Amino acid sequence: MKLVIGNKNYSSWSLRPWLLLRHAGIDFEEVPLRLFTKDFGSEIARYSPAGKVPALIDGDVTVWDSLSISEYVAERFPTKQLWPADVAARAMARSVCAEMHSGFGNLRSQMPMNATAVLPGLGWNVAVQQDVDRIAEIWTDLRTRYGAGGPFLFGAFTIADAFYAPVVSRFATYGVHLPEAAKTYADFILALPAMQEWVAGAREERDFVPADEPYRTQPERADAIIVTG
Repeated sequence: MKLVIGNKNYSSWSLRPWLLLRHAGIDFEEVPLRLFTKDFGSEIARYSPAGKVPALIDGDVTVWDSLSISEYVAERFPTKQLWPADVAARAMARSVCAEMHSGFGNLRSQMPMNATAVLPGLGWNVAVQQDVDRIAEIWTDLRTRYGAGGPFLFGAFTIADAFYAPVVSRFATYGVHLPEAAKTYADFILALPAMQEWVAGAREERDFVPADEPYRTQPERADAIIVTG
């Protein structure tokens, strides 16, 4: 099984299935591609008809899009119990994953994922705060309902935790203030060994987007520019 991903520093969509597989203890081969380079289009075309990361290749099966990949992995490895066993809880988990998958556009655009940066306050506006408040509400509600079963959103680890992991990373990068229950959950996710492994991998990358990161020093830019065009 192969998982094709983009840069760990930036690719929130890649983090979801990567964290799902790694935390669940499912073996896979990581195939990293450099985003925003002149060769990215031809490279990803070898793996995904959609031309985007992530993509999962399992023998003759190719699955793309983080939600489809997660659903496939849950079916492929049923003993991992990657969705809640309870029907109502499972419906809730799918709903919050879908909301994350298709929503929160203001947060995504104003606070793009940058796993290794520390940019407190950057990107904040009222519309972003509304997204933050809704996410905190989701986390707090789920932890209230299912917290007795463990430290994850539904007690035990599920796809929902993998789907909100990129938001956890964004909140850390931009120093977003969270209510106590939501912060406790976010801190727990950040401390997961798999999450720490992802961030460590991001730190090892030398690529970055100059237009989005003017705080980088000029020597770093000379060593680490992402080629576009």
